[in-house]
Amino acid sequence: MADPVTPAVAEPAPPGSTRRERTGWYFYDWANSAFQTTVITVFLGPFLTTVAELAAGCELGAERCDGVVHPLGIRVAAGSYYPYLISLSVFLTVFVLPVVGAIADRSAHKKRLLAAAAFTGAGATIAFAFVTGERYLLGGALFLIANISFGAAVVVYNSFLPQLGGPDDRDGISSRGWAIGYLGGGLLLALNLVAVTALSEEGNAQRTLDLARWSIVSAGVWWAAFTLLPLRWLREHPTAAALQAGGNVLTDGFRQLGRTLREIKAYPLTLFFLLAFLVFNDGIQTVITLASQYGTEELRLEQSTLIVTILLVQFLAFGGALALGALARRIGAWKTVLLSLVLWTGVIIAAFRLPAEAPVPFMILGGCIGLVLGGSQALSRSLFSQLIPAGKEGEYYGFYEISDKGTSWLGPLAFGLVFQLTSSYRVGLVSLLIFFVVGFALLAAVPMRRAILAAGNTPPRVL
Repeated sequence: MADPVTPAVAEPAPPGSTRRERTGWYFYDWANSAFQTTVITVFLGPFLTTVAELAAGCELGAERCDGVVHPLGIRVAAGSYYPYLISLSVFLTVFVLPVVGAIADRSAHKKRLLAAAAFTGAGATIAFAFVTGERYLLGGALFLIANISFGAAVVVYNSFLPQLGGPDDRDGISSRGWAIGYLGGGLLLALNLVAVTALSEEGNAQRTLDLARWSIVSAGVWWAAFTLLPLRWLREHPTAAALQAGGNVLTDGFRQLGRTLREIKAYPLTLFFLLAFLVFNDGIQTVITLASQYGTEELRLEQSTLIVTILLVQFLAFGGALALGALARRIGAWKTVLLSLVLWTGVIIAAFRLPAEAPVPFMILGGCIGLVLGGSQALSRSLFSQLIPAGKEGEYYGFYEISDKGTSWLGPLAFGLVFQLTSSYRVGLVSLLIFFVVGFALLAAVPMRRAILAAGNTPPRVL
C-alpha cells in the first residue's frame, strides 16, 4: 500500500508558463476529443461493422449477421473485425509512440511534431468520405493511420503538462483539460445528433450509413481546425537535451530511447504504476470504444439512442472530471482513482444485466459512466507526470499512451475472441471485469510518495 503522505513544499509553476499557454493546451483536448467521441465512441464501430457485414454478403439492415470477411486471407467474423482492428492499431503503437516521445524530448520544436501528427490523423479521418459500399479494407487502413496519429499527437501534447504547473497544480490542470475536451467532443456530437435526427429516414438503412460516414468526416475537420489554437498559443520549452542535441533528431531519438530502455529499471515503481495503468485503462478504453457496438448489436438500440447517451456522458463527464479533481485535492488523486475503479466494476456488472431494446436503462448507465470517466483518466495522467524523471516526459508518455485515449488492445482482443467463440456480446463484456479487478490491486500496491521521490520529483501535499 502507499506510504503515509507527509506535507511537502510545492514547487512553483515553471517560469514562462502563462494562462494563455494553459488555455492553448486545454484546447487541444477540445480539438481531438471530436475524434474520440464522434468517431471512436459512437459512429466508427457500427459503421465499419456494417461495411464488413456488407462485404461478407449480409443484407444492409439485417438484425443479425454471422458472415465472415477475409482481410489478407485471414478468416474473421464480421462482428469481430472492428475489435481486431483496434488491437492491431495498439500493437503498432507499441513500436511507434515511445519513439515519438523520445523524438519530442530531443526536439526544440515539439509544436511541429504535434502539428504533423494531428493533421495526419485528421486527414485520414476526413478520407472516410471515400469508404463506401464494401470498402472495409480501406476503412480499416484509414482507421489505423488515424488512431496511431491520434496517439502520437497525444504523446507530444501530454509532454507539455509538467511544463505548465508544479506538483500541486497538475491534477487541476489535467482535469480542466479533460473537462474542456468533453465539452468540445459533446458539442460536435450534439451537432451530429441534430443532423442524424433531421436527415434520417425510417427504414432507410443506407441513409443512416451515409450519415454515420459524414459524421466521421466532420470529426476530422473539427480536429484539424481547432488544432490551430494550441499551435498558436503553446510555447516551446525545450529540455537541456533538446538544446544540446545536434545532428538528426530522428536518429538521436532512437538512441535516446535505447538509453531510456536500459535505464528504466532504475525506476521500478514508475514501471509498476505504468503496468497498473495499462491494465485498468485498457478496460476503460474497451468499454468506451465498444459501447456503441454493444448497444447496436446486442441491445438492438437505435443510433439516435446511442448518440443521446454518449452526449449525456460527455456533458456529465465535464462535471465529473472537475468534481473528481476537487475530491483529489481533499483525499489525494491516488485514492480517488482507486475509488473510480470500484465504480467501473459496478458499471460492467450493470451493463451485463441491461435488457435489450430498453433505451432508458442504457442512458442511466451512461450517466453513471460520465461521472467517473473523465476524472479517472485525468488524475491518472497527472499522477504519472509526478513519476517521470525530468527531461524524459515525451518518452515516458509514449509508453503511457499505449493505453490512453482510444487505445487499448488486450480488452478488444479478449472481447473479439470471446464473441467469436460464443457469438455473445454479453459474455464478451463480462471478460472485461478482470482488467478492473487486477488494475485496482496493482494500483493499490504502488507506494506513491516513495515512487515520486525515487523519480527525483517533489510529491504534492496530498496524494
